[in-house]
Amino acid sequence: MSARDGGTSGMSVPAFESLFSAAGVTGWLYAVDVDTGHEVGHGADEPLATASMYKVPLLAAFCRQADAGLLDPAERVTVTRADHSTGPTGISVMLDDVTISLRDLAYLMIAVSDNTSADKLLARVGFDAVNDMLAEFGLEQTRVVQNSGEMNASMGRDTGHAWPFVDPDDIARLSALDPARANRSTPREMARLFGMIWRDEAASPDSCAWMRGVLNMQVWPHRLASGFPYDDVAVSGKTGTLPTLRCESGVVEYPDGGRYAVSVFNRSFGTALNQPRADAVIGTAARMAVDHLRR
Repeated sequence: MSARDGGTSGMSVPAFESLFSAAGVTGWLYAVDVDTGHEVGHGADEPLATASMYKVPLLAAFCRQADAGLLDPAERVTVTRADHSTGPTGISVMLDDVTISLRDLAYLMIAVSDNTSADKLLARVGFDAVNDMLAEFGLEQTRVVQNSGEMNASMGRDTGHAWPFVDPDDIARLSALDPARANRSTPREMARLFGMIWRDEAASPDSCAWMRGVLNMQVWPHRLASGFPYDDVAVSGKTGTLPTLRCESGVVEYPDGGRYAVSVFNRSFGTALNQPRADAVIGTAARMAVDHLRR
């Protein structure tokens, strides 16, 4: 199917609120034309927990350190069972020690959102390097203050028990969802960071090209990509998930050269872990925003 076959949504920008409500969520969104700066937003400057999207600033800081000669991307490290952080993918679920390059750790933390790979890489890059970079970029609301292991441990500590967290009182106690205490950003700043990667501003041109390739390898098609089911439209991004929180930021590229950085967050009214409507509305809202910019 071609993007030209799909037309536009025909929905006005104020329809974001009703769109999110119909999916059983509260939503926030920002989309911007990477090249012209034309933008559309809905609660674009709301501080929000980023969940696994914190791995994108980490990816950029890793590349900047490689550009500066502070680390070798091919450096090999061994990840043992003692290094594991809880997670459903990647090294986190492997039974044996793994020897792997720093560059491949970065790939795994983006493509399959492997928490162990992210935590091992963050220990090498350092929180200060990530946050100093964000300050240099002028992304004042975006900060990385905990790794995946710390984030997951905080939820058990806050509630007194492990997943699942189905009681609304449990959800209210989760510091991982509190942008004052957790990894955080806004829809505008997450989209701005993606725009910098796509314009070769976040690191060297070679490193930005590599980041774009890795972000295009993310395996999850059920959120942002679901709004653009066309063979000639490329969607690259990074998801994030916590109890009642779903988000994804990325870039949508059209065959006519149009490219749009989009960030969508939502918080569901219900506590169920499986909420297909809350996932799908991320793609629907992103498509509506991009259609608006393309018109």
